[in-house]
This record gives sequence, C-alpha cells and structure tokens, in this order.
Amino acid sequence: MSEKTHQQQLVELANMKMPFGKYQGRYLVDLPEYYVVWYRNNGFPKGKLGEQLQLIYEIKVNGLEHLIRPLIRR
Repeated sequence: MSEKTHQQQLVELANMKMPFGKYQGRYLVDLPEYYVVWYRNNGFPKGKLGEQLQLIYEIKVNGLEHLIRPLIRR
C-alpha cells in the first residue's frame, strides 16, 4: 500500500469533522481559533485527530484557511 499524497492528506484534513465535544460535527477548519489554541496550550489528543488538529492550528495561525475550504466536499 502506497503512502497518501500530500493532496490526498489535505483533502482528508479538509473533510475531517470534530468527533466529540462542543463542536462535534464541525469541520476542523471551521473550529474557532480559540478552541484550537486551547488544544495547543493544553495538549492535542493522541493519534490522527491530534495530528490533524496540530495542522489546523498551523493553518489558522498563518491565515491559510482559504486554501483548505475549497477542498471540502459538501
């Protein structure tokens, strides 16, 4: 099995929804910035979700959400 391309990873990231909590069902890219910063300061969840939230943090901090939103399959 081959590794996912960066494009496939970005599409997957764009379409990932928060699986629990106050913002359950919301696309990660649409989470409020303060919520993602809270995870940055208090610890991201373990596993894939944590990795994706770290990426979303970097995307939000650098104002790059506009690059991710067009990849959402609504």
